[in-house]
Amino acid sequence: MQTTALYKTLGLAFGAMLLTACASKGDVNEGAGSESAAVASEAETAAVNGTAVAGEALEAEANEAQAALREQTVFYFDFDQSTLKEEGKAALQAHAAYLAASSTARVVLEGHADERGTVEYNLALGERRAMTVRRFLMANGASAEQLQVVSFGEERPAVMGSTEESYSQNRRVEVKYQSR
Repeated sequence: MQTTALYKTLGLAFGAMLLTACASKGDVNEGAGSESAAVASEAETAAVNGTAVAGEALEAEANEAQAALREQTVFYFDFDQSTLKEEGKAALQAHAAYLAASSTARVVLEGHADERGTVEYNLALGERRAMTVRRFLMANGASAEQLQVVSFGEERPAVMGSTEESYSQNRRVEVKYQSR
């Protein structure tokens, strides 16, 4: 991106120099060419610096967007399913990018299920859900050493109750960063 902007700036500077050279009336004043070259050089430097500042602003904006996506740490699943929902994938990609960039970061993926089903089944379902998130993170840049999977099954509900709304809040995987 910066290289393209540099080429455009150089092209504009060359075009300006070409127009300046073609516009002369035939009088040759000693030193006049060096003034236009200096002006063109200053314009080129200003354009390159402006492009660098714009690039830094875009990069900072992208970093802020990634940080905002990483604030989502709970990912929900449908009843009796361990398939990722589409709405959580962007946030998980942001987590994966952060883990890929920070090799010392560690995450525990906690799998949960609602209270329906046996204790054993819900532990296995919570583990399948956490493993789904683990595979997604690894496919997007995180390393296996950074990820730990734990299943709590139905043992740690986020919401108490026996309604579909409370069940839906308990079918989840939580991404928890570990401090070192």
